[in-house]
Amino acid sequence: MVIGVIPARLQSTRFPNKILTPINEKPMVMHVYDRAREAEKLDDVIIAIDSTETEEALKQYKPNIKMTHPDHLSGTDRVAEAVKDMDVEVILNIQGDEPMLDPSIIDQLVCCFDDELVEMATIGSRVIDNSDYFNPNSVKMMINENGFATSFSREIKDYQIGAYYHHVGIYGYRKDTLLRFTMLDQSTNEKSLNLEQLRALDNGIPIKVAMTDYPHRGIDTKEDLKQIELNK
Repeated sequence: MVIGVIPARLQSTRFPNKILTPINEKPMVMHVYDRAREAEKLDDVIIAIDSTETEEALKQYKPNIKMTHPDHLSGTDRVAEAVKDMDVEVILNIQGDEPMLDPSIIDQLVCCFDDELVEMATIGSRVIDNSDYFNPNSVKMMINENGFATSFSREIKDYQIGAYYHHVGIYGYRKDTLLRFTMLDQSTNEKSLNLEQLRALDNGIPIKVAMTDYPHRGIDTKEDLKQIELNK
């Protein structure tokens, strides 16, 4: 069984109540949920919420939701709680701020697990604007010749332009890897850059990368939302 989980923390630091921000009169997270349900390779999709306010706001749309503890340090911890008692093989952590999400990249990510040796996977995009290279909210990644991530960065130097791809923050895990990951201490690199995927690399968990031409347009700030509304 393959399941997609959308961790939906209400109080985002940079953009409070982001997941409930209306886009075309529907909460942002519901756009993500509806798009994820269009993926062919997911058996189910869950929104892992942390507040009754979110529950009430989403009730009319009747999504599959699961209440989780409000004090999780990361979305991955929330995802792990949501699935810990489920009989599931592969879990996708789908960000709740990707209202333009293309369902085909979810299917592409799931296909990484056709290889039984893959424990964890993510998405990299060949489409990256020059401004993204120097935007700390836009995470960049390097991959090796075997298609595995070697590093993730928020900021790079001029001479590194062209060597990095845009990281699309969707992850897949085998269940045992996900639960093991959440038991690991935060690594120094993770805390320094606030990038939890570095915990995996620092602890020897390889991250397979599915490459796409998907133009990543996640929403980190209110300005990002304005850009999406302008470019719809």
